[in-house]
Amino acid sequence: MINKVMENININDKDFEIPSDVLDEIQKNIQNIIEGFDIPDDNKTDVIKKINFMYTQTKQMSVTDALTRLYNRRRFESDFEREYKRAKRYNSELSLAIIDIDFFKKFNDTYGHSCGDYVLKEAAYLMLNNFRQTDFVFRYGGEEFAVILTETSGENALIPLERLRKAIENYNFKFGGEILKVTVSIGVSSNTDFKTPQEMFDDADKALYNAKNSGRNRVSSAGQ
Repeated sequence: MINKVMENININDKDFEIPSDVLDEIQKNIQNIIEGFDIPDDNKTDVIKKINFMYTQTKQMSVTDALTRLYNRRRFESDFEREYKRAKRYNSELSLAIIDIDFFKKFNDTYGHSCGDYVLKEAAYLMLNNFRQTDFVFRYGGEEFAVILTETSGENALIPLERLRKAIENYNFKFGGEILKVTVSIGVSSNTDFKTPQEMFDDADKALYNAKNSGRNRVSSAGQ
C-alpha cells in the first residue's frame, strides 16, 4: 500500500507535491498504525489528534500559494471543474476571469524581486476585497490570477472586474520610498456552452490576449 501511495508523489528538484488523495491515504494509514500501538488509549487519542491537526495543515498548504496566501493552480483546476459541471447541470450562470499584472517584469528588473513579491501580495489583497465570498480567487502562476464568479452572467461579471481594475490602478503601491504605477489586464469568459472547462478557460485566455493587445489596463471578453 505505501509503495503504491509513494508512486503518486511527484518529486523533482524544484517542487515537492503530494496530491490531496495521496495525503488522505497517508493520513488513514498512519491512524490505523497508531490504533495498533501497545499504548494507553488516551495516549493514542492524543497522538491521533496531533497527527490530524498536522495533516489538515499540510493539506491546506498543498493547495495554497505561499506568497499571496491565495489558493494555487492545483486548487483552481479542481474548483473550476466542479463549478463548471455544476453550472452545466443546473443551467446556472458562471464567469471566469484571468487577471495579468501589466509589465510585471519591470518591477523585478528595476527594483528587485522583493518588489515583485510586494506587488503580487498587494494585488492579491485588493482582489480578495473586491469580490464576494461566493467567488473564488487564485494565484494561477507568476503574475497571473484567476477568479471564478459563481451565479454570475457576463454582464454582471464586468461590474466587479472593472471595479478591481480601477482599484488597482488607483492604489498607492509604495516600495522603497516610491509610488509604483500598477495596472492589470483582465480577460473574462461567461459562456458555459463549451464541451469542457478547458475550452472555457481558453476563451478567457483569448480575452486576456485581447485586453493586452488593445492597450492593457482594461477588461475584455473574447468577442470584443
